[in-house]
Amino acid sequence: MAAPKEIEVRRLAGGEARAHLDGLAGVLRDCVEGGASVSYMAPFSDEDARSAFDGFVAEAERGRRLIIAAFDDGKLVGTVQVILALPPNQPHRGEIAKLLVRRSARRQGIARRLMERAEAEAVAVGKTLLVLDTVTGDPAEALYTGMGWTRVGVIPNFALYPDGRPCATTFFWKALAESPRP
Repeated sequence: MAAPKEIEVRRLAGGEARAHLDGLAGVLRDCVEGGASVSYMAPFSDEDARSAFDGFVAEAERGRRLIIAAFDDGKLVGTVQVILALPPNQPHRGEIAKLLVRRSARRQGIARRLMERAEAEAVAVGKTLLVLDTVTGDPAEALYTGMGWTRVGVIPNFALYPDGRPCATTFFWKALAESPRP
């Protein structure tokens, strides 16, 4: 009997995110091609995906976001980001963005592990509150609820799927620790 697969989830620090730019872009392109509403429209090329992640990596290099990645036997199969650069009156808050898992790697708990690591990394850099949004009715909505996130509400027709159809968006928040008092 084969040993179970070992999925490694880690923050891509320093130049490591840049070194994995093609893998990150590949995950994004796979998700957009699969119809995920994650800010991009079809057609969506390798160049488009690489350009998007080049910008995210530049933000991470400036300390403005964290990039977390999941690897299956060395292949990058998922990613999530924590946006740290928010207005001066919100130094305690971060925002979860772009939870992406390759279609071929789904239903293995990778998204949950990415979120657990994102929350831990956010705490490690002093964040006590996280927010996020997701397509209403998407499997990610159930994931967030199951992980203790609080549903705020739904905005209809908030975004579009890559094919141009409108979709509603559900907003969530989660307290990670007591917020510091001024």
